[in-house]
Amino acid sequence: MIPTAKLERLLDRFSALESEMASGASGAAFVKLSREHAELAPVIEAAREHRSVQIQLEETEALIADPATDSEMRGMAEQERADLRARLTALDHELKIQLLPRDAADASSAIVEIRAGTGGDEAALFAGDLLSMYQRYCGLQGWKTEVLSLSESDLGGFKEATLEVEGRGVYAKLKFESGVHRVQRVPATETQGRIHTSAATVAVLPEVEDVDIVIHDKDLRIDTYRAQGAGGQHVNKTDSAVRITHLPTNTVVAMQEEKSQHKNKAKAMTLLKAKIYDAERKRVDAERASERKSLVGSGDRSERIRTYNFPQGRVTDHRINLTLYNLARIISGDELGEIVDALVAQDQADRLAEFEAADN
Repeated sequence: MIPTAKLERLLDRFSALESEMASGASGAAFVKLSREHAELAPVIEAAREHRSVQIQLEETEALIADPATDSEMRGMAEQERADLRARLTALDHELKIQLLPRDAADASSAIVEIRAGTGGDEAALFAGDLLSMYQRYCGLQGWKTEVLSLSESDLGGFKEATLEVEGRGVYAKLKFESGVHRVQRVPATETQGRIHTSAATVAVLPEVEDVDIVIHDKDLRIDTYRAQGAGGQHVNKTDSAVRITHLPTNTVVAMQEEKSQHKNKAKAMTLLKAKIYDAERKRVDAERASERKSLVGSGDRSERIRTYNFPQGRVTDHRINLTLYNLARIISGDELGEIVDALVAQDQADRLAEFEAADN
């Protein structure tokens, strides 16, 4: 059972946040306060209900213990006590989940980078399938998506694609998509019906706000050039494409999708900030010697995480040994949530087990 004192501290902190926000905080300070307030809100709701049920349970216990309570009333109270105990147990579990240490970026929007890997044209077509899958899935979640950049292949797939996904809690769900996705199917160009294995790499980066990371102009080199299309022809006749190099980390991003140099620069800066923030997060994580490597994997992009087997209509996520036979619905994005939710649930279960072990 979660100690009452801990819940009271949470309630006090929430009240303090509301007071600070109402006192006229502005700018970056207000952004940080409102972010913490939003993260605590669901915890506080559960904590308040937990306290209410605890009080009801104590009152019911007192009624049962009172010699003046008649047998009929005592019987009703005993049934209510059983219901309240069950509800309190459920709330206790819910609160433990809510109180688990969170990734600071979980509430963020995200940038999804997809790159064709081994397999040539077939890998590029598969990368296109993954892009469509994520666009459909994100749409079903009510998230806003925008394609930041595309590099098309000759047969209609994509060598690279970058997708921005805006919404609360996007990164918390999509972060488990990072890694190598493998596909097994007969390519349209295969004349002998042989199954080919291809791969695409997915990297999910948390999108950062200005309060999360500061990049100084002096640390940037910005180059402009003429945008190029497939086959080398010019997309336009102005130097609208932008390449930005962050000199301290030698991080390079380029953007040419827009005809406006200003818009390309803005998109490139969004991607640059996400890359630098993600690299710094990984560096800090690597320094934590006691960091747990969870069952759902580290998210390292060299790690094979999932196989899409078309001949058998099967999708297997290797991190949690989950196999589903609804490949068409998953690759369309309609039922990708079944895998995403399973990964989130497994991650919560693992962290909860550690949380409870630490309390014992």
